[in-house]
Formats: sequence, structure tokens, C-alpha cells
Amino acid sequence: MGDFIGHISPGLFLVFYGLYQAIIVSRALILNDSLLYPSYLSKNKGKWARLWQIAHAGWLKVVSGSLLIVYELNCVDEGLTFMTKLIPPRFMYPKEWQHLTMFILLTLDGCVEVVSKSVLKQRLVLLERGATVLGVYVLLLLLVSHVKDSSGVELQVHSLLILVVFLLMLVLTAELWAPEMVHLWVIETFLFLTMGSWLMQAAFILFRPVSGFPWEDDDISDIMFITTFFCWHVMINALCMLGIYGISSFWHRCYRPSLIPMGFKEVLFHKSSEGTFYKLLQKAEQQDRDDQAPLLSKSSPCDRA
Repeated sequence: MGDFIGHISPGLFLVFYGLYQAIIVSRALILNDSLLYPSYLSKNKGKWARLWQIAHAGWLKVVSGSLLIVYELNCVDEGLTFMTKLIPPRFMYPKEWQHLTMFILLTLDGCVEVVSKSVLKQRLVLLERGATVLGVYVLLLLLVSHVKDSSGVELQVHSLLILVVFLLMLVLTAELWAPEMVHLWVIETFLFLTMGSWLMQAAFILFRPVSGFPWEDDDISDIMFITTFFCWHVMINALCMLGIYGISSFWHRCYRPSLIPMGFKEVLFHKSSEGTFYKLLQKAEQQDRDDQAPLLSKSSPCDRA
């Protein structure tokens, strides 16, 4: 998988996943909606309701991970052998096995999300986020050992990627305790976009330079420009997220003005199968009306006159 396609394919997946999540987060911000329990899932009762309830992100992970696993298994001509038959035996294809481990965890993460959203009677958000965090933890460990024999340009490219994965690990870990905090979701989306776009850039830097000439490991200007390109990716992805938010805001305000935020009461009713929180809110509102009734029943001095 250490080739042009091996970097482009995961990068494309991460970019598409980041764009999809950017649209979801923008919609939640504009409509003041819940990120984990969107209002359209509970309000949509038409024939397309089942389609909206499909775990799109989960299936994207499953399909992408499965395709990457198949590609990894076929990228070695003589087969992905685990150990040699010599004495003493030696491990073979260490980087390819690391890639395979990453893609298996991606597929399992997607399976967990699909099962939680579409199969189980009650969605297990903690299980979904835990599977994603586990995958990122393993990804960080594999990347750290992945660059042991790298130097120069390749080392700088992967070091910047490791930085993004490390920050993503911190954000996803914080989401285990605050899964509805929109600020964390925005940062997570931005990091996924940055990781994807940088992987695609790395494919061109390492295997198909635009200039037609390979980058020089002993040229300090090449190392510095790699960091400069990474900073450009950071700025472009930030502008991309702002653009998605602006387009989503224009769309919802001009073409979908009838969409009203679900509100706190309906979110609580959707989260609880028994509607306990919603019933408590109804009782509290009824008690407030009962307390105000005597005040409203008293007539003013002007009315008596």
C-alpha cells in the first residue's frame, strides 16, 4: 500500500467523510438541532423515512474499509505472507500488515456504527464513539512505528500526519464525556478533512511530484515547503468548512424556511423511549399555569369601575 493509490484512496475516503460530517454539523448549528438525535429522523414519517435513517457514515466506513482490505491483499504479487519458512523465521511485509490492521479497524468501526444505529432497539452512542477512538489510538501507534525507517521528505510528511492524528485522538477522547458538544464536532470534522487532504498531497509529494522531479531529502528548502504546504491545507480546509456552513445556511433559510428546530423538549422525548423527561416538563408547565390562574382571575380596579 506504500504507493500512489495507497495514499490517494484513504485520503479520498477521509475527505468525503469530512465533507459529509461538515454538512451534518452545519445543519445542526443552523437549526439548533441535536447532533446525535437529529429532528428529521423522528419527524420524517413518509416513504423515504427509512432511507433517511440509514447509517450513511457507518456504511461508508464499511465499504471503504472492505475495498482497501481487498486492495492491500492484492498489492503483493506472491501473497501477503506473515513469516518466512527459513530458520529462524522472520516477519515479512511489516508495513503492509500495518496497513491491513488500519483498514480492518476502519471496517469494524463502520460495522459497530451500523449495528448501533440500524439494528439495536436503543442506540449505543458510547459504543460508537469508543470504536472510533480505539481505531484512532491504534492508527497513531502504527504511524509512529511506520516512520522508523523514514528520513528527509518522507519523515516530514508523515510527522505532520501524526500531529493531526494525535490531535484527533484528543478530541475524540473528550467526546466520550461530552458527545453533544458542538465545538468538539467542529474540530473533529476539521481534523478529518485535514488528514484526508494531506494524505492526498502526500501521494503527489512522495510518488508523483508535480514538477516531474523527486523531492530532495538533503535540501532544507524542500523540508520547509512541505510544512508550508501543510499550513495551506489547514487554511483551505477551514475556508471549506466556512463555505459549507454558508451554503447550508443560505439553503435552509431560503429554500427550506419551514424547517423549525426541534427544541429541547422534543429532543428529550426522542432520547427516552418512555418519554419520562417530556412528561416531567409537561407537569412543570401545568403547575406554572395553575399558579398563574388565581392572578389572572382577579379583575383590575378599572374593570370594577
